[in-house]
Amino acid sequence: MAPQFVPYTADVETVEPRFDEDLQTVIEKTERYIAESVAAGATGRAVRDAHAKGYGLVRGEVEILGGLPDEYAQGIYATPGRHDALIRFSNGSPHAGADARLGSATGLALKIFDIDGPTLLADEPDTRTFDYTNINGPIFFCNTVDHYLFIQDLFLEAPSYFAQGRPGAHRFFRDFVTGKGTLDPEDWAWDEFLAFLRLSQISPMNVLLSTYWTMGAVRHGDYMAKVRIAPDPSFADAVVRRRIDPTSAAEVFRPALVAELSERPYAFDIQVQLCTDLERMPVEDVTVEWPERLSPFITVATLRIPQQDISGDGNLEKMDALSFTPWRVTAEHAPLGNIMRARKKVYRHSSILRHKLNEQQRTEPRSADELLP
Repeated sequence: MAPQFVPYTADVETVEPRFDEDLQTVIEKTERYIAESVAAGATGRAVRDAHAKGYGLVRGEVEILGGLPDEYAQGIYATPGRHDALIRFSNGSPHAGADARLGSATGLALKIFDIDGPTLLADEPDTRTFDYTNINGPIFFCNTVDHYLFIQDLFLEAPSYFAQGRPGAHRFFRDFVTGKGTLDPEDWAWDEFLAFLRLSQISPMNVLLSTYWTMGAVRHGDYMAKVRIAPDPSFADAVVRRRIDPTSAAEVFRPALVAELSERPYAFDIQVQLCTDLERMPVEDVTVEWPERLSPFITVATLRIPQQDISGDGNLEKMDALSFTPWRVTAEHAPLGNIMRARKKVYRHSSILRHKLNEQQRTEPRSADELLP
């Protein structure tokens, strides 16, 4: 029997009672961290409050496939064709510095060019660009903006916790579960903590070999989905520098990426998983992985990466000046849920302040040619 996909309706989302108030506090903390990062960080520049360290800006091409089933041929995927693209590979940490100190959470941010229709960003509706900001885990460790308030503090303060060895780690875990002592025992953040533990146990590997998820749900035209960007197996099999040892050198992820792309092309599959059951595939609970037995991932596009040289310092400078946000999409692909909704304003405020402090022009490119040959 063919799966019955749940149609999108506005009532699938619920708004937290203190959403606006808590969101403003998150924005203020984010801006304070970014401002202080100029002096406190390892780069002498303002950095992002997440994915502070980039591993490379890469040129690519997205081919939207033809002949898709109607349920998957939605929004931008309703029209087959080829689009230039840019990809930023990064570490998920809010800190820069040696790779061994940052963990193995990595991100793939994708910018697709020449997409018809206005974006959901009021101050830049006509850029004709479309972004994904995915991480190498299918879930996220925070369900509400209220919880994000203390989780944000913990991640920004993580180096000082873990510098104290096992006692510091114990305090980090305790403060995570108890909300730094603010939560009643029945409200302790066990779901978020278990999601964090799962993500923290990801083995370090070449960023080309990871699969990257939207974490939260997004609209997919008439339906709801999660989207992942997964290595094409035939290209993944050819990767030589597979396992990464962050303790072997200060920089390990970028050199491996640079070397692989200088020797061979690569490809990912862009895949969509449609929601079939809101109880077992919830929109608001991002700590829950949607079971593939209920709805498999279907490939809707191919992301091709040609062989290229990204070794120059100018590559990192161009990457740093770019802005990516899950809300630079058309309405048919709107992010869903409280955490995804919060990212709209947080990303915007973060980007504006970071560009101002770094004296970078904040403009959206019209083509990949503006940045990479």
